[in-house]
Amino acid sequence: MEIVLAAYSGSFPSESRCPRDEKPEYAFIGRSNVGKSSLINMLTGRKNMARVSKTPGKTQMINYYLINGDWFLVDLPGYGYAKISKTKRQEWRRMVEGYLVKREQLQCAFILIDANVKPQKIDIEFINWLGEVQVPFVIVFTKTDKSRPEQIEQSIEEFRTALLEHWHELPQQFMTSSNSRAGKDEILHFINELNLQHYG
Repeated sequence: MEIVLAAYSGSFPSESRCPRDEKPEYAFIGRSNVGKSSLINMLTGRKNMARVSKTPGKTQMINYYLINGDWFLVDLPGYGYAKISKTKRQEWRRMVEGYLVKREQLQCAFILIDANVKPQKIDIEFINWLGEVQVPFVIVFTKTDKSRPEQIEQSIEEFRTALLEHWHELPQQFMTSSNSRAGKDEILHFINELNLQHYG
């Protein structure tokens, strides 16, 4: 699949305020500074589709982008912020969890994991929660060009091992780099396959 049209459709404070539309939706979420905005820009082929910032917590609402007029890419606030109030953190958590649990149009959540760091407890806990509430998801390893290949491979293997302490088998995984555009075709092909199933 090639993305020809990508347009910002709006930002919403809760699932109940999101578009009343039957188009399939694909949500992207990860820890702060995992490279989510850069990945979204890479996938859509637009430099400024999502705002890239070095400051955690810039995504504060549920952001919708209409792709090719057929489906929505949904940019969710990240988790694990260090510099926001406890109250605000709880508000974002309720917003994100409400969307993930209630949204019938959601086809799959893309969980972004930094391929350069050791397994993070917050990532493992979030993925385990997705399993508990039965939200379909895949894992996207980001920034795979930031370290030596052997370091990336070791980090990813450690993450898989940590997950397998809780899971019998792992979901589909994608290796990506916003700089080299690695993983773009694979992710868009995956979304296209799900769209074909959705539209029949």
